[in-house]
Amino acid sequence: MNRGNQLNSVITITIILNVCLCFGGQYALAEQFYPFLKVDTSSKALKDSPKKLVRTLKGHKRSVTSIAFSPNGRLLASGSEDETIKLWTVRNGLIFHTLEAHNFWVTSLAFSPDGKKLASGGEDKLIKLWDVKTGYKLKSLRGHDNSITSIAFSPDGLILASASWDKKIHLWDVETGEKLRTLKGHRRNVPFVVFSPDGNTLASASWDKTLRLWNVEDGKLLRILKRGHRSWVNTVAFSPDGKLLASGSLDRTIRLWDAESGKRKRRLRGHRSAVMSVAFSPDGKRLASGSLDKTVRVWEVRTGKEIFVLKGHWGHIMSVAFSPNGKILASGSEDKTIKLWEQ
Repeated sequence: MNRGNQLNSVITITIILNVCLCFGGQYALAEQFYPFLKVDTSSKALKDSPKKLVRTLKGHKRSVTSIAFSPNGRLLASGSEDETIKLWTVRNGLIFHTLEAHNFWVTSLAFSPDGKKLASGGEDKLIKLWDVKTGYKLKSLRGHDNSITSIAFSPDGLILASASWDKKIHLWDVETGEKLRTLKGHRRNVPFVVFSPDGNTLASASWDKTLRLWNVEDGKLLRILKRGHRSWVNTVAFSPDGKLLASGSLDRTIRLWDAESGKRKRRLRGHRSAVMSVAFSPDGKRLASGSLDKTVRVWEVRTGKEIFVLKGHWGHIMSVAFSPNGKILASGSEDKTIKLWEQ
């Protein structure tokens, strides 16, 4: 395979970083203007992981784009480019359900706080709600003009937030399926949204290089966090106490922000390519990040120091998630697998 084909193959891995749409497939040209797209996988860049690989979950036929633990930690949901969702039992790695979910890639997943419902977003512009126990589809939500990139339940489970390539964020009534309000302001795609732990604020990450904080009750913009990343922001997470935000970017870095003031606190550097996913541990002491450099890195939040690197996937890491008890870290990859790591 020549260099041009290798570079172009990177672009097709996920809706979250579908650069083909933005550059007409000319990834080599994009790399000239964005040199940080190049991946450095030299041995010097990677440290051996001291953590144990518990299990590798195999079953998807294409890239794994999103993963989520159930609130009790017993199930893990995975969404894939193969248009399916799989529910796995964490204890033994067996498939509990396979849901024929969308007519195109599944891009995002979220469990309701009570664990009874699972929401999925797809490149088919649809959001679907599922009964976790039976695997039956409860309803479909329509309203976006382009692919769904992210979904999130409010902590009380009453509201579902969705983001899209249409640059909009919708808030939905989970019970009725009605759209409550639309949040507008981002100038580029919105790949990720997340609620604050108290449910009062919604954070959004965008390819316009900013994060935005919104008031959930009235939909008003509270604050714009900018001048932190020099390229597209792919992901964002609140710390468990709601005091910090972590964001990951195409510029290879992770930023920690004061959630109340919006001030930059720390920059975490170590990844050799775009950061696609970040997740705080339940105690808030660690932060995990997944990258196109095919590694998962775990950081100490207090100091910003890299604790260790998890290696094992041969494909790009698209999603990371801690189990509710913090003992397992899961990673979903373009290599069609999910790996469970002991923490």
